[in-house]
Amino acid sequence: MARELLREGDSRLIPLIIAVVLACAVPIAPREVRAQTGERSGKEVVDAVCVACHGTGANGAPKIGDKKAWAKRASQGLTGLTEHAIKGIRQMPPHGGSPNLTDLEIARAITYMVNQSGGRWIEPVSVKDLAAERRGEEIVRAQCFKCHEAGVGGAPKIGDRAAWAPRLKDGLDNTVRSAIKGHGGMPARGGMANLTDSELRGAIVYMFSKGAVPAK
Repeated sequence: MARELLREGDSRLIPLIIAVVLACAVPIAPREVRAQTGERSGKEVVDAVCVACHGTGANGAPKIGDKKAWAKRASQGLTGLTEHAIKGIRQMPPHGGSPNLTDLEIARAITYMVNQSGGRWIEPVSVKDLAAERRGEEIVRAQCFKCHEAGVGGAPKIGDRAAWAPRLKDGLDNTVRSAIKGHGGMPARGGMANLTDSELRGAIVYMFSKGAVPAK
């Protein structure tokens, strides 16, 4: 039914899509990051701590060099993976079992392991690179506007709901997955490798609604 309405150019579908998009847009609470100095490089942290499990794949840890295993993790972005490592996930305890590791050292270690497994991430230089989750508007103004402002390469323009509607007809999650992988002329994660899935979601919601919350 949705596809038929879109083919007929029926604008009645757009308010429905707006409601779905806004319902899926869950705000993310910012994370506090303490000031940190004298941190070790990613390789140093991995050699000292992470290799114990990630060197052999013990306890289900993705093995360093296993591109397939790390590709799935890398899709969550550096911020998302760092959050998991800080809090602990599955068999891995918080801070990888080494409480003295700083947030920055953890992020560097993750970047190193991703890069040793086929990634091309840039190792964070300072704690400023580990900002809290950014709002959709921030991301759009920093990156997305470069193409979506003028519709470069057929990119749907910011605020053009008629252009965005066909891209959202199968649901917001599908659109986010498309942005994660890259689509057409758009590179993976819009060219910002450190974007988390939730940040991408917020950016898409913002570009569709242009920051406005329409009435039901």
